[in-house]
Amino acid sequence: MENRKTNFVLNFDEVTIEDIPLVGGKNASLGEMYRDLTRKGVSIPNGFAVTAHAYNYFLDKTGLREKIKNILSTLNSKDTKNLSEHGKKIRNVILESDLPPEIEKEIIKHYKKLSSFYKEKYSDVAVRSSATAEDLPDASFAGQQDTYLNINGEKNLLEACKKCFASLFTDRAISYRVDKGFGHFDVALSIGVQKMVRSDLAASGVMFSLDTESGFKDVAYITSIYGLGENIVQGEVNPDEFYVHKPTLKKGFEPIISKKVGDKKVKMIYSSDKKNPVKNIPVPVEERQKFSINDDEILKLAKWTVIIEEHYKKPMDIEWAKDGKLGKLFIVQARPETVQSRKDLTKLEEYVLKNKSEILVEGKSVGSRIGAGKVRVIKDASGINSFKKGEVLVTEMTTPDWEPIMKIASAIITNKGGRTSHAAIVSREFKIPAIVGTNNATEILKTGDDVTVSCAEGVDGFVYKGILKYEVKIHNLKNFPKTKTKIMLIAGTPEQAFEQSFVPNDGVGLAREEFIIGSYIKIHPNALIDFEKLKDGKLKKQIEGLTFGYKDKKQFYVDKLAEGIGTIAAAFYPKDVIVRTSDFKTNEYANLIGGKIYEPDEKNPMIGWRGASRYYDKNFIEAFKLECRALKKVRDKFGLKNVKIMIPFCRTVGEGKKVQDVMNSCGLKRGKDNLQVYVMCEIPSNVLLADEFSKIFDGFSIGSNDLTQLTLGLDRDSEIVAGIANENNSAVKKFISSVIKTAKNNKRKIGICGQAPSDFPDFAQFLVREGIDSISLNPDSVIKTTLKIAEEEKKLRK
Repeated sequence: MENRKTNFVLNFDEVTIEDIPLVGGKNASLGEMYRDLTRKGVSIPNGFAVTAHAYNYFLDKTGLREKIKNILSTLNSKDTKNLSEHGKKIRNVILESDLPPEIEKEIIKHYKKLSSFYKEKYSDVAVRSSATAEDLPDASFAGQQDTYLNINGEKNLLEACKKCFASLFTDRAISYRVDKGFGHFDVALSIGVQKMVRSDLAASGVMFSLDTESGFKDVAYITSIYGLGENIVQGEVNPDEFYVHKPTLKKGFEPIISKKVGDKKVKMIYSSDKKNPVKNIPVPVEERQKFSINDDEILKLAKWTVIIEEHYKKPMDIEWAKDGKLGKLFIVQARPETVQSRKDLTKLEEYVLKNKSEILVEGKSVGSRIGAGKVRVIKDASGINSFKKGEVLVTEMTTPDWEPIMKIASAIITNKGGRTSHAAIVSREFKIPAIVGTNNATEILKTGDDVTVSCAEGVDGFVYKGILKYEVKIHNLKNFPKTKTKIMLIAGTPEQAFEQSFVPNDGVGLAREEFIIGSYIKIHPNALIDFEKLKDGKLKKQIEGLTFGYKDKKQFYVDKLAEGIGTIAAAFYPKDVIVRTSDFKTNEYANLIGGKIYEPDEKNPMIGWRGASRYYDKNFIEAFKLECRALKKVRDKFGLKNVKIMIPFCRTVGEGKKVQDVMNSCGLKRGKDNLQVYVMCEIPSNVLLADEFSKIFDGFSIGSNDLTQLTLGLDRDSEIVAGIANENNSAVKKFISSVIKTAKNNKRKIGICGQAPSDFPDFAQFLVREGIDSISLNPDSVIKTTLKIAEEEKKLRK
C-alpha cells in the first residue's frame, strides 16, 4: 500500500473512492465506478490518474513551491486586478518549468498502455483536473480547474498535464479557496487521463439524481446537447431537459414525465488545428428542433443514475457522453451533489413578491429566491473590475473566471445556458437568484436600470421593472401538527409541483388540467384532431410550429397532457393525486388556438356546455378520448397508479354513466387496476341524489365555488351580484353537511377542493366538525389552516 502513495501514475482499476488524497475526488470516483459498476452494466471509458504525489513532487523538485509562496505573499483576493496579476504570474512560472523526466516517463508508459488497450497508436484522450479537496461535502470545487479535450500524442499530453497543474491557480480557484478557508497548498492536483468518447459525433450532457431546483429526490434530471459536453457545463448552449421518475422506473415502468427541447444552437466537435483541438460549429435549425437523444437512451441514463446513486448512497452529479462511432452511452464523471442534498427539510423557506410590474425579460429560473438591484451589463471578462456588490449581473454567459463577482451579486441573468450551466451551479451554491437562457437580456437591460429578479414563480424566472417589495417567510416544520383530517393540496402547475411536495400534505385533492392545456398545449384538441382538414393556412402554420416533430398532432395533446399530469403525480407519489378532467367553459375553450371554430357563443358559459356534458357529446367525445389516453399513459406507462380521476359538473346520474362508458372504451375502467373515479359535488342535484351518485362513483369532492353560485342562484362571473356569494351562507353549509353524512353512510370518501377553506380558516373548522375526510388547500395557506384544523380537532377530542 505504501508504494501506491509514491506512485506518479495509477490506473483507474487500481483506484477506489478511498483514494481521494492520492488522486482527487473526480479520479477516485472514476476508479471506483470502473472497478465496481462496469459489471452492473454501467459503461465507463478506461484511463489513468497522474497522482497528487506527482504534483507535489513537481513543485518540490523544481523549486516551484517557494516561488509560488513568494508570489502569494502580496495577494489581495478581494481586489480583482491584484488577483488577476498574481494568478497569471503563478500560472506562467508553472508552464515555464519542465516536468521531471521520471514523471514524464510514467505518464508516457501509461498512455501507450491505454492506446494499446483501445488498439490505437495514440488514443485521443480527455485530460481533466481532479483536486484532492474537490467535492467535499461543504465545497463544490467543480469547474475550478481546467479540462482539455481531444488530446493526441505524447508531447500534447504532457503539455496538457502541465496546463492542468497550472489551472490550480486560476483566478477563480485562488479566490474560491480563500473564501472556503482552504490553504493554497492544502489542495493538491491529480490529473485524469481518459479515453475520449466521440460525443462530437453524437450527444453528451449532465444529469443529477435529484431535481436541482427544489431538491426533490425522486427524479433523475437529465440534460443533453449535441457534441462534446464542455458547452453544457460552460452554459454555451441551452440543452434538452428530461425528468424520469425513479421509484416507478425501478418497478419496470417507463416514466419520462417531462421532455423539453433546448435550442442547442452550436455543437463542439474535433478540429484538425493542433493548437485548438476542438471548435464550435452551428447546428442546423431542423436538428435543433429535435431531441438530441431518444427515449431508450433517456431511460438507460436514468437507470445508470439510480445505480450510481445507490452505490454511493447519496445524491450525485454525473456527466455522460454518447459515442457517435459506437452508438453507445458512457459515464465520464460522477461526484456528490453538494447543494440540494444539504437542504434542511425542517424549514420551509418561501419568497413572496408583494406586487408586480412590467416584465422586461424572462428565462429559466434557478432556485426559488428573489433579488433586486441595479443592472450591470458585462459583455466579457475584461469588464469584471467594474462590478459592484449588490448589483444585478447581466451577461452572455459566465465561466469560472467570473466567480469572484458572482458571489457579491444580488442576482444573475444570462442570455445562454440551462439549469446545469456554470451560472446555475454557482448561483445555487451562493444562494443567489439566477435566470438563465433568456436569449436577449444583454440587449434589453441597460446598466443602471433598477430591476427585481424573481425565481419564486415556478420554472420560469421574470425580471420586473423597478425595485419591488417582497418578503421571506420561514416556516419551521419540526413540531408541525399531524391532523386526523387529511390536508391535501390544490395543484395545477407542474413546474411548481416538486417544490410544493415539501409543504406538509397528504397528497393532492385537486389536480387541475386547465393550466397544462392552456400553457403546455395551447391548442384546442379538436383543431389537432382535424389538423389535416383545416382550411386556414395561418392557423395550420401556428399549430405546426407548436407541434414540431409530431406527424400525429393528436399524440402531441396526449403526450403533453400526460407529462403535465405525470409531473404532479410523481411529485406526490405514492400519495393520492386526484386529477379533475378538463373543466374549461366554452369561452375559455374558444380562447385556445383554433378554439373559435368549435365553440358556441354562450350567453352564460358558467352554467352552459361544460364538464361531464361535453365528454359524451358528438362534438367533443373524440377530444375527451385524448384526455383518457393521457391519463391511461400516466397510470400504465409511467406507473403512477396513485392517480385517481374526478369528473366535474356532472348534472345527473345518467351523465355519470355515459362518461364512464366513454372512459371504459379507452381502457379506464373503474375498479380495474385499483382505478378510483370521483365526482365533483358542486350542483344541488349532486347533494340531493348523493345516494344514487354513490353507486357509480368512489368518492366526492365538494366544489364550494360552484355549489355556492348554484345554491344561491347567482353567476360568480357577474360583478354585480358577486358580493352576495358566500360559502358561509347557511343554505350552502346545510348542503355540505348533508352530503358529508350521505357519503359516510355509503362508505364513500368525501373531501372539499373549493377556495373557501383556504380563504376562511373558520370554514375549515366547520368542515372538521362535520367529519369531512380531507380538505384541499392552496399551498400558501396550508400552514395557517392546518394549525386552525389541529386546534379544532383538539377541542373535539375533549
